[in-house]
Amino acid sequence: MSPTGRYQAGITLPRPAQPNLLAVVADVDDVVAAGPLLAELGQTIRTLTSGTDTRLLGLLPGDLTVTIGVGPRLVRMVDPSLPGAADLPRFSREQIAPQARGGDLLIQICASDALVIPIVAAALLNQAGDRIHERWRQSGVRGSNVPVDQGLTAPRNLFGFIDGIVGPHTTAEQQRHLWLAGPAPVAGGTLAVLRRMELDLPRFATLSVADQEAVFGRHRATGVPLSGGTIASGPDLGAKTPDGRYLVPADAHVRRANANAVGVGLMLRRSYSTDEPAPGLLFMSFQNDIRTFTNTLTNMDNSDALVKFTTTTASGTFLILPGFDQQHPLGAQLFH
Repeated sequence: MSPTGRYQAGITLPRPAQPNLLAVVADVDDVVAAGPLLAELGQTIRTLTSGTDTRLLGLLPGDLTVTIGVGPRLVRMVDPSLPGAADLPRFSREQIAPQARGGDLLIQICASDALVIPIVAAALLNQAGDRIHERWRQSGVRGSNVPVDQGLTAPRNLFGFIDGIVGPHTTAEQQRHLWLAGPAPVAGGTLAVLRRMELDLPRFATLSVADQEAVFGRHRATGVPLSGGTIASGPDLGAKTPDGRYLVPADAHVRRANANAVGVGLMLRRSYSTDEPAPGLLFMSFQNDIRTFTNTLTNMDNSDALVKFTTTTASGTFLILPGFDQQHPLGAQLFH
């Protein structure tokens, strides 16, 4: 898949997202040299995705995408007022080692062929050499795709529920909620949040199906909100039973994370289930305002029934750089 254009690949395209992912978070030793490093990585991405790089060892890249983001420290060195310059705040239920918080560089590699991913990672990390030092990495897989609406699909997570139903899926929604419109160095980029979470599967599995559905606010089998409608319907947060109880419980995840209830925009989720180091989720969201994520998680921290089944073990935010091509190297707008 071509990596070039106005936006980087691996965010909205391809659709649906590839089933396999590796995310690598690293630090850049010499921030002054970040521009040349990013330009080299962009050129390497072009040769890898085109299939012309001998480091592929004869494998076909298929739908391979590589997406690159830079962390707040690098953004602040360019301009502290730019989107992406702020670190994430601390939240509840975090057990994050210092090595697994923050970072200067995100390399997200996605492909349908799982064998391609470690080969591509080795090529990119070899290209970077001793200019970067890896902090942490996480592999993940996506469950089978469940139809949602008009060609849109979403996978199930390890809790058995359909994940990522709501988001900016139309072009108009993505212009409003996903892509950065300015200033010029970041236009065409977006802001990513990565949160690696361990899930308490044994405890969740002890709940009845009805209680599990109350945690999420959706039916497990179909994804339909407990307030009714279709899987693509937004939950009716005001709907009540004849005796006055909310059909979507007050602490249900779909209520506490609802963009309208929180008062923020939509986030595009591209999350992957994990097995090592523990069963869990690599939650990834993309949005053009970091408050979309931080305000949502603050609202969830207060009383979301789902949060008590999760423990976050790694976290970071990154400015996903604008798209690039041969005439406009990766990162050139920011690090010129």
